[in-house]
Amino acid sequence: MEYQHKNLASGHWQELSFFEQMANVGSEIERTIKWKKKNNAEYSRMAFERALELLDLSLGDPKNKERLREIARVREISCDHFAGTNEYQSTDESWQKYFYAFNYAARVNR
Repeated sequence: MEYQHKNLASGHWQELSFFEQMANVGSEIERTIKWKKKNNAEYSRMAFERALELLDLSLGDPKNKERLREIARVREISCDHFAGTNEYQSTDESWQKYFYAFNYAARVNR
């Protein structure tokens, strides 16, 4: 598998706290939303693929075993929103609010 985040995939990702990991996923989701609003479907898709890659790295991180359900649910619902039919009726704003909390927590816990 070819990773976009080669440094993170090589082990650096597991050095980050759960909050830092999710804040980084949130950065890619923010880029996904930004490019979608600019009508650049290609860049939006690429940013979303990077977000999925980071979520997959989080799912594979042993320290997150107690949070697997949450991470998997985020992956499922984000796929529904950004690449599916939006059955769960999430919004760009709800994603921004969700990930803002992790950004805040990552900063506070530094």
